[in-house]
Amino acid sequence: MIEPREYARRRKQLMRMAGSDAIVIVAAAPERVRNNDAHYPYRQDSDFHYLTGFPEPDAVLALVPGRAAGEVILFCRERDPERERWDGPRAGTEGAVDTFGMDDAFPIDDIDDILPGLIEGRERVYYHFGRDVDFDLRLIAWVNRVRAQMRQGARPPHEFVALSHLLHDLRLYKSRGELRLMKKSAQIAAAAHVRAMQATRPGMNEHEIEAELLHVFRKHGAVPSYEPIVGGGANGCVLHYRANNAMLRDGDLLLIDAGAEYECYASDITRTFPVNGRYSPEQRALYDIVLDAQRAAIDEVRAGRPFDAYHDAAVRVITRGLIKLGLLSGPLEKNLREHAYRAFYMHKTGHWLGLDVHDAGDYRVDGEYRVLEPGMVVTVEPGLYIAPDAKGVPAKYRGIGIRIEDDVVVTDGEPLVISDGVPKDADEIEALMATVR
Repeated sequence: MIEPREYARRRKQLMRMAGSDAIVIVAAAPERVRNNDAHYPYRQDSDFHYLTGFPEPDAVLALVPGRAAGEVILFCRERDPERERWDGPRAGTEGAVDTFGMDDAFPIDDIDDILPGLIEGRERVYYHFGRDVDFDLRLIAWVNRVRAQMRQGARPPHEFVALSHLLHDLRLYKSRGELRLMKKSAQIAAAAHVRAMQATRPGMNEHEIEAELLHVFRKHGAVPSYEPIVGGGANGCVLHYRANNAMLRDGDLLLIDAGAEYECYASDITRTFPVNGRYSPEQRALYDIVLDAQRAAIDEVRAGRPFDAYHDAAVRVITRGLIKLGLLSGPLEKNLREHAYRAFYMHKTGHWLGLDVHDAGDYRVDGEYRVLEPGMVVTVEPGLYIAPDAKGVPAKYRGIGIRIEDDVVVTDGEPLVISDGVPKDADEIEALMATVR
């Protein structure tokens, strides 16, 4: 887990960046109704979690640099034995201070009376406008209350600033504590993928394999970091396939894109393997292209390289392989210039990873791809998708979808693959599947 002092360090760093004349306001995620009176499982807002570790809804964090009575203030639910009998224990205002390290805490029901006074005299308000319309309106009302008192000497803020400009840059650089949690998340996801490989047989349904993944996640105290993709055969060509309800056929590949979330930190792994345990020659030919592309891309995940370098490396290997198989024709450089590979590989090779699967942080700075630095974590996920109705493609390749994805930490030296607990070499996958057949 992340230690309280790390949350405190993050808050202090953010306040230094915001400046002594600013206020930072971050709201917890609201509870969401699934249907009627049933709620979705609660998941805290990632930015709120990053700054507090506080797991409850109905809470608001205010950072007020330089405030003599305390810079870190949390508004949260009070203890309520009757509600806690139904919904479980609450931290309350005392727990917010004693357990979560806030300087001060007030009941959330008092926020309308207290927060305008904290806003008064501040030049800038840092906040995430547009995430929650209802809370946006409340914040505007608080500011308007301050403006209404200008004749009595009140000083309203002059500027509203998107909090993401500061906070999301901080989140790009993972601490040792964060990396420990991300490694654990990746280990759980890798174990789930191994179990799925061992369980898969022709005639099973995709949802049966999804169940194997979920079993491992929950056994280790994790939840899915996104809705798993379990796509057999041509379903593997659907990039965001989510139905997971088709029969697995002998001779098809199964693409599984599934990650675990452990203590709010995500992993993101994809493997593609044969339902019957053996790749056909055509499947193996395409698979090895994707694997070679991924290895070339991972080698570019190094400090000092631009973010897009590993995508370019993957594209070059994929294009060369497609030319060799006859799925593309003409010189390599011409195909690269014309992006001919996009008929079969239409997405980027990766993204930031952290508290969110597609984690916070800009990919470009001043119009240029940002340079990778130690502590950043990315996914590396090249693929090939030969649609069942692809024109000009030999029938033996049609309906094959392949993606291979790993989670990689940028270090001072070699790239660190934290999701390597599940095999990806074709021979190793076949050997693993053969041991349980």
